Amino acid sequence: MTLSLMVELEQHHHQQQYSQLFGTDDTSVPTVASSNGILTQSAPMFGTAGDANQTLATDGISIATTAAGNAGDCATGDSSSSTPSLPDDSCGDARRPSAMAKRVDDGSSAPYKMGYFGATSYVIGNIIGSGIFITPSTVVRCTDSVALSLLVWVVGALIAFLGSLCYIELGTSIREAGCDFAYICYVKWHSIAFSFMWVSVLMTYPATIAVIAETFGQYLMEGLRHFYAVPAEWAPVAQKCFGIALLWLITWMNFFAIGKFAARFQIAATVAKLLSCALIIVMGFYHLFFKGAAFEQTMDQNTKWNVGELMMALYGGLYAYSGWDILNYGTDEIQKPRRNAPLALLSGILIVFLIYFCINIAFFAVLDIHTMKTSNAVAALFSQRTLGPFSEAIPFLIGILLVGSLNSNLFCGSRYMYAAARQGQLPSCFSCVNAVNESPRVAVFAQSALAVAISFVGDLDALIGYVMFGFWAQRVFTLCALLTIRYRQIPVHSDAIRIPLPCIFLFLLINIVLVAIPIWREFAVTSLGISICVLGLGFYFVFFRSPNGTSSFLSSLNEKSTFFASILFDALPDLKQQNLGKKHPTVLLPSDSQRELLLPTKFDSLDDQQSADLPSPTVPDLHSDEKNTMIRNGSATGLRMW
Repeated sequence: MTLSLMVELEQHHHQQQYSQLFGTDDTSVPTVASSNGILTQSAPMFGTAGDANQTLATDGISIATTAAGNAGDCATGDSSSSTPSLPDDSCGDARRPSAMAKRVDDGSSAPYKMGYFGATSYVIGNIIGSGIFITPSTVVRCTDSVALSLLVWVVGALIAFLGSLCYIELGTSIREAGCDFAYICYVKWHSIAFSFMWVSVLMTYPATIAVIAETFGQYLMEGLRHFYAVPAEWAPVAQKCFGIALLWLITWMNFFAIGKFAARFQIAATVAKLLSCALIIVMGFYHLFFKGAAFEQTMDQNTKWNVGELMMALYGGLYAYSGWDILNYGTDEIQKPRRNAPLALLSGILIVFLIYFCINIAFFAVLDIHTMKTSNAVAALFSQRTLGPFSEAIPFLIGILLVGSLNSNLFCGSRYMYAAARQGQLPSCFSCVNAVNESPRVAVFAQSALAVAISFVGDLDALIGYVMFGFWAQRVFTLCALLTIRYRQIPVHSDAIRIPLPCIFLFLLINIVLVAIPIWREFAVTSLGISICVLGLGFYFVFFRSPNGTSSFLSSLNEKSTFFASILFDALPDLKQQNLGKKHPTVLLPSDSQRELLLPTKFDSLDDQQSADLPSPTVPDLHSDEKNTMIRNGSATGLRMW
């Protein structure tokens, strides 16, 4: 059999695979050429902002891919290319390779994504936590009035609602994971994004997760002491063990599809959380209407109108409402984000406000102002006066609240780290996602491991207090980025929801005030947080903007860590197109089906080719050497610094 006939048969085979993968009968797109008996193929894989010619080398096999597009096409959803195109998450960003095999027509219809109820459960579960049982006493101490305290909770809900409107526009305009980090990077403020990112990824999120896990262990031990008394010297160890065990269980669930395990677990945890809150509300209203509480006697007594005290009360209320932006950390993991994300966010905040307002009324119906001001364990006192012997169940109910909060905080922290790795500001191993369910397994594991390590540091509450103001400062820059997008008319997603401009300015002003308050009142505490952010800024310019370029040691370390992480976690790096440097013409790793399409098949004879049992385009069948080379090539340029 002549070589030319073998080439024609091989080309026909690849054209059939291309049609099955991309759903087209156009046989003119993939072209196969023969050079020294080795077949090469040219095919469009990724939509990018501007023309780009990219080459991927695999054991002497050169695969050329050409992608055409422009910013205007991305904004309108049109394409000037005559070849079949894949859906794009955002303007100028290639489609995530791990998702390309599953989402050819519409990325929002993937079966592993969460729908409206799953998204709403994440909003409610992330907001309702220990805050509602801690901050009521703080609010009462600063206002010294029932009526003014309730007004603070109303104002806090309105601010959260206003912020959610701004973040709805951001989430529907920029369909990327990472929330504030992704939005600041979208306007090319990479240094600012990095300074906030490394504080959040390395300290704030792991510390928050560690606090929640350890608090869960404390409440679980408190509930179990009625059945088995752990010796006092072993109690701290047992608390940490219970918390860490729960953390690793939730980590394991997050290794799989968000809609298959984690979102369903979050729905169940949210339902249990709502039932726990309902029990408090029912008992409080029962005392209010049938036992004549002292509620009316303290409505307007001793009201404080000090501006500083009122702002601190509002700060405490907003702490209880924090977490409403959770959906922006994984917008691309929501089905039909233009519809489901706004509905889930607004309905979740409304439900939380009603719950918080009713819980505060229940507290005031049972506890007097003096008791509320002097006790931080408001829920414990409430249960003792209303439930009697059943008050022993309260530790377990609060533990349920913490389980949902732990899951949602792990979701936020891991997606934040994953987004930073995709932007090239963390080692590319943290961008590795599973090809089947798109879970960022390495980032999930890293956040859990950091949380376990930080849990042995010491006073976690103080650590969080040093950097909590960074969230508000970061939000100021995020809103400035949104205004920059509006002013410069930067192209965004075609399905973006736009809100009135005064809403953005009003929320920006509120955030500036919230940043200024802790600096004014507790400069010693906030100065350390400012120093950490400035240190991150210096770290960025020293390593990321170094004129000497990338260190060969760091590049090798990044390559090897990505290689081993991809094998250990069964995942592949998922890097943004613009982070692939010009010095290394390496493309993003394709999906399993596309890898199989691009890798040439060599046969010794025509009989071998006809009798070969070729795999389906959706089933990976790579030799280990080929896969390892592709992983190394894909991670070689994933990190600017490394």
